[in-house]
Amino acid sequence: MNFPRLAACAAVAAMEILGAVPGRADAFHQIIGFDQLLGWEADDHAAALSAFTKSCRDIRAPEWQPICAFAETGVAARTFFESFFTPVIIHPESKALFTGYFEPELRGSRVRTDTFKYPIYRKPKNMKPGDPALTRAAIDNGALRNQGLEIAWVDDPVEAYYLHIQGSGRINLPDGASIRVGYAGENGHVYRSAARELIRQGQVSFSESSIAGIRAWVRKNPLKGRKILQHNASYVFFRELNDAAQQQGPFGALDRPITAMRTIAVDPKYTQMGAPVWVEKGGRAALRRLMVAQDVGAAIKGPQRADIFFGTGDDAGQMAGQTRNGGRMVVLLPIGIANRLAGISSR
Repeated sequence: MNFPRLAACAAVAAMEILGAVPGRADAFHQIIGFDQLLGWEADDHAAALSAFTKSCRDIRAPEWQPICAFAETGVAARTFFESFFTPVIIHPESKALFTGYFEPELRGSRVRTDTFKYPIYRKPKNMKPGDPALTRAAIDNGALRNQGLEIAWVDDPVEAYYLHIQGSGRINLPDGASIRVGYAGENGHVYRSAARELIRQGQVSFSESSIAGIRAWVRKNPLKGRKILQHNASYVFFRELNDAAQQQGPFGALDRPITAMRTIAVDPKYTQMGAPVWVEKGGRAALRRLMVAQDVGAAIKGPQRADIFFGTGDDAGQMAGQTRNGGRMVVLLPIGIANRLAGISSR
C-alpha cells in the first residue's frame, strides 16, 4: 500500500506538469517492440482506451493533441495504440516496484452520535501549513470543533486514519445514501506511518500491520492506539464531491475519475501524466495489463515505480495491501517523442 497518498492529490500541481514531456538527463530510454510486451495480445485494449480517454485531452504537449482527438473516434483500440505509440522502458536497468491503493468505504453519519463520533473535516480557511496548533493530536483533541467544518462523522478512528492516507473515499450513511469525498489539502506536518511505529515498538509484526491488523490492535488498546495514530502529525482535509462525481470513480491527481485496475500512480518526473503504461507485475497475482498514468503519490519515486488502483471497498483494500511486487513498466509514448528521448539517451 502506498504510504502516503495524501500529498499526491493536489490537482493544480499535477496539471502544471501536463504541458511538459518528462525527459530527465539522468534517465535512459530504451525503445522496444509491441511483440516484446508479455501478454500484449491478450489484454482488453478497449478497456484501456476507455480509461485513457478520460484524461488524454488534459495533456497539453502538442504531439498528444491529434492523438487524443483520434482516440475518441471509435477506432479499434489495439490498432490505435500500435499505430500511434512506441513502447519505451525508462531506466531499463532499474528494478521495478509495484504497490497498490484503493478507495475505502466507511460507515458514517451527517450528525454526531455515540456511534459516529470521529469527524471528517473540510479544510479550514486561512490555515497556515505546519501550524503547531493543528497537528493530528491537536485536531483530535478539538482544535477544529464547533467551526462547522465537519462533512460527516464515522464510527472507527482507524478507518478515518486510512481515509487520510488514501486521499479519497466513500462514506455510507444509515439511510442508504453515501457521500464521496476527495482530497482538499493537509495541515503541512510531516507524515509518519503509524503502522511502522507499531512495528518499531514490537507491538505487531509486519504481517499484522494491515488495516485489519491495526484496527484490531487499536480496538484492544484504545488509549495507546490513539497515541499511535497521533504519532503521525499529518492530517488531511476533504471536500464533498458533487452528484455527478458520486456516480464515477474517485478523482486522482488530474482531477479526473480514475479506473479500477486501469489507473496507476507514477513519478511524473519520469513518466508522462496521462500516458498509457504497460504493466508487467510479478508475484502471486501477476498482471499483464495496459494502464494509464493518472495519479501520483508522495511515496512513488523513480522511473520504474507505480501504485496500482484496485478499486473501492474492503476487497480492493485487501488486494492493495498485499501488493508489493517487482516486474517491469513500459510507457507508451507518441512515436516522435519516443524517438527524440531515445536519441537524447543514446548520446
